[in-house]
Amino acid sequence: MASTTTETAKEAPKIVWNESNNRFETQDKLAYIQYVLRENGKVMDLVHTYVPSSKRGLGLASHLCVAAFNHAKSHSISIIPTCSYVSDTFLPRNPTWSSLIYSEDPKSNI
Repeated sequence: MASTTTETAKEAPKIVWNESNNRFETQDKLAYIQYVLRENGKVMDLVHTYVPSSKRGLGLASHLCVAAFNHAKSHSISIIPTCSYVSDTFLPRNPTWSSLIYSEDPKSNI
C-alpha cells in the first residue's frame, strides 16, 4: 500500500505502553512519560516527561501525552498532571483532554 506523503509517519511515532515500568515510551525507549497509579488504579499521576535533546522539537512529548490520555480515557482512569509539561504546555494546547483531569471535589461526580 503506497502512501502519498511520508510526513504522516513522522507525525505519529509509535508509542508503546511499558506497563512494567509505568510509562509510555517511543519504540527506541529514549523518550517517555512516566506515571504513578493512585486510588487503586483509578487515577494516573503523570509525573515526568522526558525527551532527549537529540529528539526535541519533533512533537514527541505531545505524542506521549496523547498516548497516556487515550489509555486513561479507554480505561476510565482520571489523570493528575503533576508533570509541568503536561499541566503547563500540553493541556493549555489541548483543552479537550481537560475532562480527564482528576478532581477530589465530590461535587464533580454529581
